[in-house]
Amino acid sequence: MEKKLYMAMSMLIVLGMILAACAPAATPTGTEAPAQPTKAPEVAATSTPAEVAAPTNTPIPASTIAPPQNPNATKITFWHSMGGDLGGKAIPQMANEFNAAQDQCYVDPIYQGSYDDALNKLKAGLQSQDTPAVMQLYDIGTRLMVDLKVITPVQNYIDKENYDVSDLEPNVLAYYTVDGKQVSMPFNSSTPMLYYNKDMFKAAGLDPEKPPRTFAEVQEYARKLTQKDASGKVTVSGISISIYGWFFEQLLAVSGGYYADNGNGRDNLATAATFNSPEGVAILDWWKSMYDEGLMGNYGRKNADVRTAFYAEQTAMFIDSTAVLRGAMDTVGGKFEIGTAFLPRPNEEAYATSGTVIGGGSLWIINNRPQAEQDCAWEFIKFQSSPKEQAYWHTMSGYFPIRKAAYEEPLAMEWRANYPQFSTAVDQLHATPNNRVTQGGLIGVFPTARQLIETAIEEVLAGKATPQEALDTAATAVTQAIEEYNISMGLK
Repeated sequence: MEKKLYMAMSMLIVLGMILAACAPAATPTGTEAPAQPTKAPEVAATSTPAEVAAPTNTPIPASTIAPPQNPNATKITFWHSMGGDLGGKAIPQMANEFNAAQDQCYVDPIYQGSYDDALNKLKAGLQSQDTPAVMQLYDIGTRLMVDLKVITPVQNYIDKENYDVSDLEPNVLAYYTVDGKQVSMPFNSSTPMLYYNKDMFKAAGLDPEKPPRTFAEVQEYARKLTQKDASGKVTVSGISISIYGWFFEQLLAVSGGYYADNGNGRDNLATAATFNSPEGVAILDWWKSMYDEGLMGNYGRKNADVRTAFYAEQTAMFIDSTAVLRGAMDTVGGKFEIGTAFLPRPNEEAYATSGTVIGGGSLWIINNRPQAEQDCAWEFIKFQSSPKEQAYWHTMSGYFPIRKAAYEEPLAMEWRANYPQFSTAVDQLHATPNNRVTQGGLIGVFPTARQLIETAIEEVLAGKATPQEALDTAATAVTQAIEEYNISMGLK
């Protein structure tokens, strides 16, 4: 075991060096805090939908976990990265309910900061044996967690117990399935969609019940929605999209484009980036065209800044995670009516063949813990996957329930009555075909890749490079990072 942990630690250090060499200086995005410097190389910081989903940014209070009812219960720690009400209320509530439901296992949830912070703490913990039994990590850490060989795949328990997964959302499970095995259990899952101001649609002579479906329609609607003052200065942008790598990945997927070779790294190990394809170039052509025409507001890399502009009625449309719906509705508070729509596609035909990719995070069982702790980790994972708990998590967070039966729970039904716009998110999930494109790219250097994509978008908007040039440069750098990662991990 010590040899395995030493090898894992060495791999993480090498990975940190790769990411530090390949990535530009990290710019904090969303609500994520900048990674704090440590002596060991850090995983490059990246923003994820999970970290901007909490309805509020209230401080996390002191532990509200009730003491164990059985002093001899197996105690486990659960590392999570949920801030605001999710980390301060929802997760403690779920932990308390699990602890009260049985007396053999006791879970203590501990907030670890951002996903990147948590991953760096795991890296340090592998040496000191200070690791959790169960850990939440972002979607883009999937390849890394598998390659480190520090996890027990949940598939082992599924097979051992003949655990029924038929009620779990297949498109959600597919993302966390590697080489035919489900490696982790989805926890906080979301996809992006289009948000729009229905009142502005009406004022512009647009049907608020018929949002744009294609790239061309988005641009056409944005022309009608953009407002200028007497001097010609734009006062309301037709649409705003933050410069965020996840959005590019999603637009690429709905266009039918692959992020990496070998079936997005799911048929065989990914060896090269392929997002500089015609599909990728078309996305940046469209983005640049709207920007040059003065239809698009550019708020940089921070998703929160775009949302703020929407709330202030300074932009009529924006793209963001399905998980921000509750926060958006609560913030607007009826000042205007919010509409939601599928993420736009390049054309109508794409709706039949492509769709969005699951984002968010999942729960992992860490294999250097005693077997009793790993078993309790599985029991906790099963508990949080139950219909009742998924309905509660869904209504507190705005994430998808990973279990279909959760939608029939009274709590979930009441929530959807209050937030009917979420039906768009559910419909989009169920309309998405399950294929290699929609399963998403599987590479070990995703944080670096996202930053390089964001730099490419910035260069295109600034007129420093054409979409093809910028994406070629990014793809070359990501391919190099993939190659170095594969070698450092002993994968080739």
